Amino acid sequence: MTLHLYFAKRFLFVFLGILTVFFLFLALLDLIEQLRRFEGDAAFGSVLQLTLLNIPSSLYEMMPLIVILSSIGVFLTLARSSELVVARAAGRSGLLCIAGPAVVALLIGVVSVAAFNPIVAATSKQYSELSEKLENGGRNVLSIGAEGLWLRQGDDDGQTVIHAARSSPLATTLFDVSFLAYDNENGPFRRITARSAKLQDGVWQMFGVKIWDLGLGGNPEANATNYISYELPSTLTAEGIRDRFGKPSSVSIWNMPSFIAGLETAGFSAIRYAVWLNMELSRPVFLLSLVLVGAAFTMRHTRLGNTGISVLTAVLVGFGLYYIRNFAQILGENGQINMILAAWIPPIASSFLALGIILHREDG
Repeated sequence: MTLHLYFAKRFLFVFLGILTVFFLFLALLDLIEQLRRFEGDAAFGSVLQLTLLNIPSSLYEMMPLIVILSSIGVFLTLARSSELVVARAAGRSGLLCIAGPAVVALLIGVVSVAAFNPIVAATSKQYSELSEKLENGGRNVLSIGAEGLWLRQGDDDGQTVIHAARSSPLATTLFDVSFLAYDNENGPFRRITARSAKLQDGVWQMFGVKIWDLGLGGNPEANATNYISYELPSTLTAEGIRDRFGKPSSVSIWNMPSFIAGLETAGFSAIRYAVWLNMELSRPVFLLSLVLVGAAFTMRHTRLGNTGISVLTAVLVGFGLYYIRNFAQILGENGQINMILAAWIPPIASSFLALGIILHREDG
Protein backbone atom coordinates (compact mmCIF):
# COMPACT_ATOMS: atom_id res chain seq x y z
CA MET A 1 0.00 0.00 0.00
CA THR A 2 2.84 2.38 0.82
CA LEU A 3 4.38 1.82 -2.61
CA HIS A 4 1.04 2.43 -4.32
CA LEU A 5 0.59 5.70 -2.41
CA TYR A 6 4.13 6.76 -3.34
CA PHE A 7 3.56 6.19 -7.06
CA ALA A 8 0.13 7.84 -6.83
CA LYS A 9 1.59 10.96 -5.17
CA ARG A 10 4.34 11.17 -7.77
CA PHE A 11 1.78 11.08 -10.54
CA LEU A 12 -0.47 13.64 -8.83
CA PHE A 13 2.39 16.11 -8.31
CA VAL A 14 3.52 15.80 -11.92
CA PHE A 15 -0.06 16.23 -13.11
CA LEU A 16 -0.53 19.39 -11.04
CA GLY A 17 2.77 20.79 -12.29
CA ILE A 18 1.91 20.22 -15.96
CA LEU A 19 -1.61 21.56 -15.36
CA THR A 20 -0.14 24.78 -13.95
CA VAL A 21 2.19 25.18 -16.93
CA PHE A 22 -0.68 24.69 -19.36
CA PHE A 23 -2.83 27.17 -17.42
CA LEU A 24 -0.20 29.91 -17.67
CA PHE A 25 0.53 29.13 -21.33
CA LEU A 26 -3.13 29.10 -22.35
CA ALA A 27 -3.85 32.27 -20.37
CA LEU A 28 -1.10 34.14 -22.19
CA LEU A 29 -2.16 32.89 -25.63
CA ASP A 30 -5.83 33.59 -25.03
CA LEU A 31 -5.14 37.08 -23.68
CA ILE A 32 -3.15 37.92 -26.81
CA GLU A 33 -5.93 36.49 -29.02
CA GLN A 34 -8.65 38.47 -27.23
CA LEU A 35 -6.61 41.69 -27.48
CA ARG A 36 -6.14 41.08 -31.21
CA ARG A 37 -9.82 40.22 -31.64
CA PHE A 38 -11.20 43.44 -30.16
CA GLU A 39 -8.27 45.74 -31.06
CA GLY A 40 -9.08 48.49 -28.59
CA ASP A 41 -12.89 48.22 -28.95
CA ALA A 42 -13.16 46.79 -25.42
CA ALA A 43 -11.54 47.77 -22.12
CA PHE A 44 -8.61 45.70 -20.92
CA GLY A 45 -10.63 44.59 -17.89
CA SER A 46 -13.32 43.10 -20.14
CA VAL A 47 -10.69 41.39 -22.28
CA LEU A 48 -9.03 39.94 -19.17
CA GLN A 49 -12.43 38.74 -17.93
CA LEU A 50 -13.04 37.01 -21.26
CA THR A 51 -9.66 35.30 -20.97
CA LEU A 52 -10.33 34.04 -17.45
CA LEU A 53 -13.77 32.77 -18.50
CA ASN A 54 -12.34 30.92 -21.50
CA ILE A 55 -9.41 29.21 -19.73
CA PRO A 56 -11.46 26.50 -17.89
CA SER A 57 -12.94 25.32 -21.20
CA SER A 58 -9.50 25.19 -22.84
CA LEU A 59 -7.99 23.27 -19.91
CA TYR A 60 -10.89 20.83 -19.90
CA GLU A 61 -10.42 20.09 -23.59
CA MET A 62 -6.68 19.55 -23.11
CA MET A 63 -7.08 17.27 -20.09
CA PRO A 64 -6.27 14.10 -22.09
CA LEU A 65 -2.99 15.62 -23.31
CA ILE A 66 -2.09 16.70 -19.77
CA VAL A 67 -2.81 13.22 -18.42
CA ILE A 68 -0.72 11.36 -20.99
CA LEU A 69 2.18 13.80 -20.56
CA SER A 70 1.94 13.28 -16.80
CA SER A 71 1.99 9.52 -17.27
CA ILE A 72 5.03 9.69 -19.55
CA GLY A 73 6.83 12.07 -17.17
CA VAL A 74 6.21 9.93 -14.10
CA PHE A 75 7.16 6.56 -15.54
CA LEU A 76 10.15 7.98 -17.40
CA THR A 77 11.43 9.51 -14.15
CA LEU A 78 10.84 6.28 -12.23
CA ALA A 79 12.65 4.31 -14.93
CA ARG A 80 15.66 6.66 -14.95
CA SER A 81 15.98 6.55 -11.15
CA SER A 82 15.74 2.72 -11.23
CA GLU A 83 12.80 2.82 -8.82
CA LEU A 84 10.81 0.57 -11.13
CA VAL A 85 13.73 -1.88 -11.17
CA VAL A 86 13.76 -1.91 -7.37
CA ALA A 87 10.00 -2.40 -7.26
CA ARG A 88 10.24 -5.35 -9.64
CA ALA A 89 13.11 -6.82 -7.63
CA ALA A 90 10.89 -6.62 -4.55
CA GLY A 91 8.34 -8.81 -6.31
CA ARG A 92 6.04 -6.14 -7.69
CA SER A 93 4.84 -6.69 -11.24
CA GLY A 94 4.49 -3.93 -13.78
CA LEU A 95 0.71 -3.88 -13.41
CA LEU A 96 0.97 -3.27 -9.67
CA CYS A 97 3.41 -0.42 -10.28
CA ILE A 98 0.88 1.44 -12.39
CA ALA A 99 -2.08 0.77 -10.07
CA GLY A 100 -1.54 3.99 -8.06
CA PRO A 101 -1.29 6.37 -11.04
CA ALA A 102 -4.17 4.57 -12.75
CA VAL A 103 -6.46 5.09 -9.74
CA VAL A 104 -5.43 8.76 -9.50
CA ALA A 105 -6.20 9.25 -13.22
CA LEU A 106 -9.59 7.63 -12.74
CA LEU A 107 -10.32 9.91 -9.78
CA ILE A 108 -9.18 12.95 -11.79
CA GLY A 109 -11.63 11.94 -14.50
CA VAL A 110 -14.48 11.54 -12.00
CA VAL A 111 -13.73 14.90 -10.33
CA SER A 112 -13.38 16.67 -13.68
CA VAL A 113 -16.75 15.36 -14.87
CA ALA A 114 -18.62 15.83 -11.57
CA ALA A 115 -17.12 19.16 -10.44
CA PHE A 116 -15.01 20.77 -13.17
CA ASN A 117 -17.60 20.17 -15.91
CA PRO A 118 -20.26 22.41 -14.24
CA ILE A 119 -17.60 25.12 -13.79
CA VAL A 120 -16.72 24.89 -17.48
CA ALA A 121 -20.41 25.05 -18.42
CA ALA A 122 -20.98 28.17 -16.31
CA THR A 123 -17.87 29.99 -17.51
CA SER A 124 -18.54 29.03 -21.15
CA LYS A 125 -22.04 30.48 -20.95
CA GLN A 126 -20.77 33.69 -19.36
CA TYR A 127 -18.00 33.88 -21.94
CA SER A 128 -20.50 33.60 -24.81
CA GLU A 129 -22.81 36.23 -23.30
CA LEU A 130 -20.00 38.70 -22.58
CA SER A 131 -18.40 38.11 -25.97
CA GLU A 132 -21.68 38.75 -27.79
CA LYS A 133 -22.37 41.79 -25.65
CA LEU A 134 -19.00 43.28 -26.58
CA GLU A 135 -19.47 42.46 -30.27
CA ASN A 136 -23.07 43.49 -30.96
CA GLY A 137 -24.63 44.57 -27.69
CA GLY A 138 -26.24 41.19 -27.00
CA ARG A 139 -29.19 41.92 -29.24
CA ASN A 140 -29.84 38.36 -30.41
CA VAL A 141 -30.38 35.62 -27.84
CA LEU A 142 -31.75 32.08 -27.93
CA SER A 143 -33.09 30.05 -25.00
CA ILE A 144 -34.68 26.61 -24.88
CA GLY A 145 -36.70 25.19 -22.02
CA ALA A 146 -39.65 23.01 -21.14
CA GLU A 147 -42.02 25.89 -22.01
CA GLY A 148 -40.72 26.03 -25.57
CA LEU A 149 -38.31 28.15 -27.55
CA TRP A 150 -37.44 31.77 -26.79
CA LEU A 151 -35.62 34.09 -29.20
CA ARG A 152 -34.74 37.74 -29.08
CA GLN A 153 -33.86 39.92 -32.03
CA GLY A 154 -33.09 43.60 -32.01
CA ASP A 155 -31.74 46.66 -33.77
CA ASP A 156 -31.12 50.27 -32.88
CA ASP A 157 -34.87 50.99 -32.65
CA GLY A 158 -35.84 48.27 -30.19
CA GLN A 159 -36.16 44.59 -29.34
CA THR A 160 -38.58 41.82 -30.26
CA VAL A 161 -39.15 38.83 -27.98
CA ILE A 162 -40.21 35.65 -29.82
CA HIS A 163 -41.79 32.62 -28.19
CA ALA A 164 -42.75 29.38 -29.94
CA ALA A 165 -44.30 26.23 -28.56
CA ARG A 166 -42.19 24.12 -30.94
CA SER A 167 -39.99 24.47 -33.96
CA SER A 168 -38.15 22.71 -36.75
CA PRO A 169 -34.81 21.09 -35.82
CA LEU A 170 -32.84 24.18 -36.89
CA ALA A 171 -35.29 26.70 -35.35
CA THR A 172 -35.93 28.34 -38.72
CA THR A 173 -39.63 27.39 -38.75
CA LEU A 174 -41.64 28.13 -35.61
CA PHE A 175 -45.13 26.93 -34.70
CA ASP A 176 -47.70 28.55 -32.40
CA VAL A 177 -45.45 31.57 -32.23
CA SER A 178 -45.85 35.04 -30.72
CA PHE A 179 -43.83 38.23 -31.27
CA LEU A 180 -43.79 41.02 -28.69
CA ALA A 181 -42.09 44.18 -29.96
CA TYR A 182 -40.57 46.82 -27.66
CA ASP A 183 -39.17 50.22 -28.49
CA ASN A 184 -36.28 51.70 -26.57
CA GLU A 185 -38.36 54.26 -24.66
CA ASN A 186 -42.03 53.34 -24.29
CA GLY A 187 -42.02 49.58 -23.76
CA PRO A 188 -44.18 47.11 -25.72
CA PHE A 189 -46.06 48.57 -28.67
CA ARG A 190 -47.13 45.56 -30.77
CA ARG A 191 -48.00 41.89 -30.29
CA ILE A 192 -48.23 39.37 -33.12
CA THR A 193 -49.34 35.74 -32.99
CA ALA A 194 -49.07 33.30 -35.88
CA ARG A 195 -49.82 29.69 -36.60
CA SER A 196 -46.34 29.35 -38.10
CA ALA A 197 -43.39 31.55 -38.99
CA LYS A 198 -40.51 30.73 -41.31
CA LEU A 199 -37.24 32.62 -41.29
CA GLN A 200 -36.22 33.70 -44.78
CA ASP A 201 -33.75 36.30 -46.04
CA GLY A 202 -34.16 39.17 -43.58
CA VAL A 203 -37.83 38.50 -42.76
CA TRP A 204 -40.14 36.18 -40.82
CA GLN A 205 -42.76 34.86 -43.25
CA MET A 206 -45.84 34.22 -41.06
CA PHE A 207 -49.17 32.48 -41.70
CA GLY A 208 -52.41 32.66 -39.74
CA VAL A 209 -51.50 36.02 -38.22
CA LYS A 210 -53.21 38.27 -35.69
CA ILE A 211 -51.74 41.66 -34.73
CA TRP A 212 -52.53 43.86 -31.72
CA ASP A 213 -51.34 47.47 -31.73
CA LEU A 214 -50.56 48.23 -28.10
CA GLY A 215 -49.58 51.84 -28.68
CA LEU A 216 -53.00 53.19 -29.67
CA GLY A 217 -54.50 53.04 -26.20
CA GLY A 218 -57.98 51.80 -25.39
CA ASN A 219 -58.90 48.17 -26.01
CA PRO A 220 -56.19 46.50 -28.16
CA GLU A 221 -58.57 43.66 -29.04
CA ALA A 222 -60.97 46.07 -30.73
CA ASN A 223 -58.19 47.27 -33.01
CA ALA A 224 -56.70 43.83 -33.70
CA THR A 225 -56.31 42.79 -37.33
CA ASN A 226 -56.02 39.38 -38.96
CA TYR A 227 -53.90 38.40 -41.95
CA ILE A 228 -53.54 35.22 -43.92
CA SER A 229 -49.81 35.93 -44.27
CA TYR A 230 -47.53 38.65 -43.00
CA GLU A 231 -43.84 39.55 -43.20
CA LEU A 232 -41.85 40.93 -40.28
CA PRO A 233 -38.28 42.20 -40.76
CA SER A 234 -35.65 40.20 -38.87
CA THR A 235 -32.00 40.64 -37.94
CA LEU A 236 -31.65 36.90 -37.31
CA THR A 237 -30.14 34.39 -39.73
CA ALA A 238 -30.28 30.61 -39.79
CA GLU A 239 -26.52 30.47 -39.21
CA GLY A 240 -26.80 32.86 -36.29
CA ILE A 241 -29.51 30.77 -34.65
CA ARG A 242 -27.43 27.61 -35.06
CA ASP A 243 -24.45 29.38 -33.50
CA ARG A 244 -26.55 30.43 -30.52
CA PHE A 245 -27.44 26.85 -29.75
CA GLY A 246 -23.90 26.74 -28.41
CA LYS A 247 -21.81 23.71 -27.64
CA PRO A 248 -23.07 20.88 -25.46
CA SER A 249 -20.21 21.75 -23.11
CA SER A 250 -22.07 24.96 -22.19
CA VAL A 251 -24.64 22.83 -20.32
CA SER A 252 -23.66 21.23 -17.00
CA ILE A 253 -23.66 17.45 -17.00
CA TRP A 254 -26.05 17.55 -14.04
CA ASN A 255 -28.56 19.62 -16.06
CA MET A 256 -28.07 17.74 -19.32
CA PRO A 257 -30.90 15.15 -18.88
CA SER A 258 -33.50 17.89 -18.30
CA PHE A 259 -31.99 19.98 -21.12
CA ILE A 260 -32.30 17.02 -23.51
CA ALA A 261 -35.93 16.55 -22.46
CA GLY A 262 -36.59 20.24 -23.11
CA LEU A 263 -35.03 20.01 -26.55
CA GLU A 264 -37.15 17.04 -27.51
CA THR A 265 -40.29 18.76 -26.18
CA ALA A 266 -39.49 21.85 -28.27
CA GLY A 267 -39.15 19.67 -31.38
CA PHE A 268 -35.35 19.62 -31.69
CA SER A 269 -33.11 16.62 -32.23
CA ALA A 270 -31.16 15.99 -29.01
CA ILE A 271 -28.88 13.22 -30.28
CA ARG A 272 -25.84 15.52 -30.29
CA TYR A 273 -26.35 16.30 -26.62
CA ALA A 274 -27.12 12.70 -25.71
CA VAL A 275 -23.89 11.54 -27.36
CA TRP A 276 -21.96 14.26 -25.56
CA LEU A 277 -23.46 13.16 -22.22
CA ASN A 278 -22.27 9.61 -22.76
CA MET A 279 -18.85 10.84 -23.89
CA GLU A 280 -18.50 12.78 -20.65
CA LEU A 281 -19.54 9.78 -18.58
CA SER A 282 -16.85 7.69 -20.28
CA ARG A 283 -14.15 10.35 -19.81
CA PRO A 284 -12.66 8.82 -16.59
CA VAL A 285 -12.14 5.51 -18.39
CA PHE A 286 -10.49 7.29 -21.31
CA LEU A 287 -8.09 9.15 -18.98
CA LEU A 288 -7.28 5.82 -17.35
CA SER A 289 -6.48 4.34 -20.76
CA LEU A 290 -4.08 7.21 -21.50
CA VAL A 291 -2.16 6.52 -18.29
CA LEU A 292 -1.86 2.89 -19.35
CA VAL A 293 -0.64 3.94 -22.80
CA GLY A 294 2.01 6.20 -21.28
CA ALA A 295 3.14 3.43 -18.98
CA ALA A 296 3.24 0.83 -21.74
CA PHE A 297 5.94 2.68 -23.69
CA THR A 298 7.99 4.35 -20.92
CA MET A 299 8.27 1.81 -18.10
CA ARG A 300 11.32 0.15 -19.65
CA HIS A 301 14.71 1.12 -18.23
CA THR A 302 16.47 3.96 -20.02
CA ARG A 303 19.63 1.87 -20.39
CA LEU A 304 17.85 -0.15 -23.05
CA GLY A 305 17.95 2.95 -25.29
CA ASN A 306 15.44 4.42 -27.75
CA THR A 307 13.85 6.47 -24.97
CA GLY A 308 13.00 9.32 -27.32
CA ILE A 309 11.31 6.97 -29.76
CA SER A 310 9.31 5.41 -26.92
CA VAL A 311 8.13 8.81 -25.70
CA LEU A 312 7.22 9.91 -29.22
CA THR A 313 5.35 6.65 -29.81
CA ALA A 314 3.39 7.06 -26.58
CA VAL A 315 2.38 10.61 -27.51
CA LEU A 316 1.40 9.62 -31.06
CA VAL A 317 -0.63 6.64 -29.84
CA GLY A 318 -2.36 8.90 -27.31
CA PHE A 319 -3.22 11.42 -30.02
CA GLY A 320 -4.41 8.60 -32.27
CA LEU A 321 -6.75 7.26 -29.60
CA TYR A 322 -8.02 10.77 -28.93
CA TYR A 323 -8.91 11.33 -32.59
CA ILE A 324 -10.47 7.88 -32.87
CA ARG A 325 -12.66 8.80 -29.90
CA ASN A 326 -13.65 12.09 -31.59
CA PHE A 327 -14.38 10.26 -34.83
CA ALA A 328 -16.62 7.83 -32.96
CA GLN A 329 -18.40 10.82 -31.41
CA ILE A 330 -19.06 12.27 -34.87
CA LEU A 331 -20.43 8.93 -36.06
CA GLY A 332 -22.68 8.81 -33.01
CA GLU A 333 -23.96 12.35 -33.59
CA ASN A 334 -24.75 11.46 -37.20
CA GLY A 335 -26.65 8.38 -36.07
CA GLN A 336 -24.37 5.99 -37.93
CA ILE A 337 -23.51 4.03 -34.77
CA ASN A 338 -25.19 3.64 -31.42
CA MET A 339 -24.35 6.46 -28.99
CA ILE A 340 -23.41 4.01 -26.21
CA LEU A 341 -20.96 2.24 -28.49
CA ALA A 342 -19.55 5.55 -29.73
CA ALA A 343 -18.86 6.73 -26.19
CA TRP A 344 -17.64 3.59 -24.45
CA ILE A 345 -15.97 1.33 -27.00
CA PRO A 346 -12.94 3.62 -27.77
CA PRO A 347 -11.81 4.08 -24.11
CA ILE A 348 -12.42 0.44 -23.22
CA ALA A 349 -10.59 -0.78 -26.34
CA SER A 350 -7.74 1.66 -25.63
CA SER A 351 -7.39 0.30 -22.09
CA PHE A 352 -7.23 -3.30 -23.28
CA LEU A 353 -4.72 -2.35 -25.97
CA ALA A 354 -2.41 -0.71 -23.44
CA LEU A 355 -2.83 -3.59 -20.97
CA GLY A 356 -1.92 -6.04 -23.69
CA ILE A 357 1.30 -4.15 -24.45
CA ILE A 358 2.19 -3.97 -20.76
CA LEU A 359 1.57 -7.68 -20.20
CA HIS A 360 3.60 -8.55 -23.28
CA ARG A 361 6.57 -6.45 -22.19
CA GLU A 362 6.43 -7.29 -18.50
CA ASP A 363 5.45 -10.93 -18.47
CA GLY A 364 5.68 -11.98 -22.10
